[in-house]
Amino acid sequence: MKQRHQFLTLAAISACLFYSCQKDMKDSAMDNAVSGKSANSKAAKEKTSVGFVYTLSNEVSGNRVLAYSRSVAGTLTWMDGYATGGTGTGGGLGNQGAVTLTNDHKVLLAVNPGSNSVSSFLTSNNGLQHVSVVASGGMTPVSVTVHRDLVYVLNAGGTGNISGFRLYADGSLHPIAGSTRPLSTSSAGAAQVSFVQDGRVVAVTEKATNKIITYTIGMDGIPGMMHAIESANATPFGFAVSNGGFIYVSEAAGGAPGASTVSSYYISMNGMISLVDGPESAGQTAACWVVLTNNGKYVYATNTGSNTLTSFNADQHGELDILAAATAGMNVLSPIDAALTNNSKFIYVLNAGNESITALSVSNDGSMDYIQNIPGLPNGATGLAAK
Repeated sequence: MKQRHQFLTLAAISACLFYSCQKDMKDSAMDNAVSGKSANSKAAKEKTSVGFVYTLSNEVSGNRVLAYSRSVAGTLTWMDGYATGGTGTGGGLGNQGAVTLTNDHKVLLAVNPGSNSVSSFLTSNNGLQHVSVVASGGMTPVSVTVHRDLVYVLNAGGTGNISGFRLYADGSLHPIAGSTRPLSTSSAGAAQVSFVQDGRVVAVTEKATNKIITYTIGMDGIPGMMHAIESANATPFGFAVSNGGFIYVSEAAGGAPGASTVSSYYISMNGMISLVDGPESAGQTAACWVVLTNNGKYVYATNTGSNTLTSFNADQHGELDILAAATAGMNVLSPIDAALTNNSKFIYVLNAGNESITALSVSNDGSMDYIQNIPGLPNGATGLAAK
């Protein structure tokens, strides 16, 4: 079903941001995270490391990438924190995509919302190596996306914009002259930027305008024309991108109880956007973050206000059907960001309610099972990336 909703003000759409920063930092919890006491489970130690999970501390005193090794069973073990060379804000950002990996997982990119910069790291089994930190091209960068050697950053502060960079072979970032473009308005409340259609288009969700906008990207990395569509429900927030040009967008409905939805849209190679299916409701509150399995079959949304996850079936045409409206027993509290491993066998959820990461396994039928909860994150931690 398709419905039109009235525009909401910035104050009305602050629900997701409120949920994402409602807890105070506990010093003892942070000490545990740094020492590894909270993360070193016996199960994880007994398994060989096969991957890694990363989040951002977003601390005012100095932003860090917090790294965990991942076992074959999906459990996490604390590794270390790596300074980005920038600073965070110490609070919720209302965003998705603050940290991301290149497709080959060799480079990690992270935003520094407190110092208006973006950082790059080389990854290895031994940890991260800081390579560069450069100005983000605007204020309060909240989301970053990469396709091959092309990077775009979403700056949500000030008047808001997107700005492009080249990623060199050594992992360093270099601004693309003339690549900065405005959002649809100076008070867009933007949440996420991501490449679509094999790098030919970038898409941005705007919470305050209830719009999804796109820019085509030329071979020179410079944006072309902007296109926009009104979202199927209010407060478009996070989204996941399929290989076929579909995006699956959470619509938080201003945090109204039970009113959140997920909708699918198709973005053509020339940047035109069309609604495919939705808004699909699961009766949950503040659906803000979305991930998609690599086979394109299952979509997962975190519901910050309901302390739940919702799963959907997605077909090859972008049509959605609810798989599980509210999966019980997942041990999530005010869940915000989420990330799937490359094989889509495990999903990791960042919890703002108790500053933790929850590890879940994903079965072939899309169902989830609880594995582990890792406490001890700083208040305001943001972003998740997994490999």
